[in-house]
Amino acid sequence: MAELKKWKVSCLEPWDDEVKRIVMQVAPPNLEIRFAPSYEPDVQYALAIDGDFILAGFAPVSARMIEDAPRLQMIHKWGVGYDKIDIAAAKKRGIPVAIATGMNAGPVAEHAVALMLAVYRRIPFVDRELRAGTWLKQEMRSVCRQLKGKTVGLLGLGNIGREVVRKLSGFDVDILYFDVRRLDEAAERALPVRYLPFDRLLAESDILSVHVPLMESTRGMVGEAAIAKMKDGAVIINTARGGVVDEGALYRALKTGKLFGAGLDTHAVEPPAAVNPLFELDQVVVTPHTGGVVVDNVANVTIRVFENMQRFLRGEPLTAGDRVA
Repeated sequence: MAELKKWKVSCLEPWDDEVKRIVMQVAPPNLEIRFAPSYEPDVQYALAIDGDFILAGFAPVSARMIEDAPRLQMIHKWGVGYDKIDIAAAKKRGIPVAIATGMNAGPVAEHAVALMLAVYRRIPFVDRELRAGTWLKQEMRSVCRQLKGKTVGLLGLGNIGREVVRKLSGFDVDILYFDVRRLDEAAERALPVRYLPFDRLLAESDILSVHVPLMESTRGMVGEAAIAKMKDGAVIINTARGGVVDEGALYRALKTGKLFGAGLDTHAVEPPAAVNPLFELDQVVVTPHTGGVVVDNVANVTIRVFENMQRFLRGEPLTAGDRVA
């Protein structure tokens, strides 16, 4: 019997043992999975150039990696945001780039709603104060808000945006959206959502939740001019990419009281500096890009990624919507 050919998958993520165990549990026998021990650049480079496939989540995939990997067949993103992959270098070599469309949508949508609640109820602040011995029950009555009756505006209505609509279905909110691709009327009614142009979305939303990819057309999209058009006392939630929201403009709007608060899972620089002025504000809730980081979704994403690699090896089209280059 001929020996099974093994294809090397260079996983650039230094995951912990439990995540590795789940990944290996669903790995096909013809894939040899090798995990990076750290994000140290030389370690990442050495692993990447020795692979037939590169699998990357947080880790960037540079042009140098792509150019210097002689056996590279395909690059797969763990998730959907591929702004850290040098697409131009991949195209130059004819290396396909794939994403796991929609596989993290549920957890990220949950996280977006959690941030809305955490900002409105000042949960990190009161938790911290109570642990320090300060009982703020009456003081918070004039500060905290409920979701009921609010208007939530979604900037972007892809897989995650649609999941946010579903997660909010029991909160008695009105949901608006803006997207470059508008749904047909039947699809809008089915969710249900109501389309508005960007400027009107800003003006009518109590909460603006960002769900667009980071591209040149979206970089700084929520900046000084956009925030000025928002309601006084509105909230910004960002579980997409940090570069979509201008952090300087956001800070100024929070300091002046233009905005009530913000919930940020993504940041302009990751990891951000500890002296980031946004971190000094009690009305800001921050998390370390963990919207999709849940152990009980690891197998789902992994199966999709490995399925695409197998499809590629068999000469079949990748899962619909997953190939981006």
